[in-house]
Amino acid sequence: MTRDDMKKMAAEAALEYVEAGTVVGVGTGSTANHFIDALARIKHKIDGAVASSEATAQRLQSHGIPVLDLNAVDELPLYVDGADESNKYLHLIKGGGGALTREKIVAAVSRTFVCIADDSKLVDVLGAFPLPIEVIPMARSYVARQLLQRGGRPVLREGFVTDNGNQILDVHNLEILDPVQLESELNQIVGIVTNGLFARRPADVLLLGTEQGVRKLT
Repeated sequence: MTRDDMKKMAAEAALEYVEAGTVVGVGTGSTANHFIDALARIKHKIDGAVASSEATAQRLQSHGIPVLDLNAVDELPLYVDGADESNKYLHLIKGGGGALTREKIVAAVSRTFVCIADDSKLVDVLGAFPLPIEVIPMARSYVARQLLQRGGRPVLREGFVTDNGNQILDVHNLEILDPVQLESELNQIVGIVTNGLFARRPADVLLLGTEQGVRKLT
């Protein structure tokens, strides 16, 4: 079984959390794409979806799923998205696809956040995957210096611009022992739009595709 098979398995399992007559928040990336493809089979049961990126919006629309503006939605019962890393507390690193700010906004609005991934994404300590940080372009060098002072090694994601018109620094060499504290600390650095730690608002459910089937963590 391939990693992609495991991602697809987790994505299929997330369909159980979709409530009829509701709007579903949908994330970005390869695992989220599997969920979109699965969601298309029950699109007649939902009122539409809120997308966390332009790419996700396009994929939803290609399946005939209505895409709604988040400002027109009071509450999202469900948000489904992947992750680059998760610990056992369901604290996540996200943003490998560059949509971390919109993902974090949609997660904040959602009542239940279901994270879907293959089992390689579950780690003891976050940080082996470089932490993405979205920055205002004029602040990039300043933010990078601040990150160096904290022991990180920031690398500009070359040739990439977020849907918000900003840049991303991928921060290497971090061993994140207190994700909640680091998330808050990084958000205080002027010029950072947001960082890829989803710890203050973690996932509520983690569905992991494994060789033995889907493993659920809560």
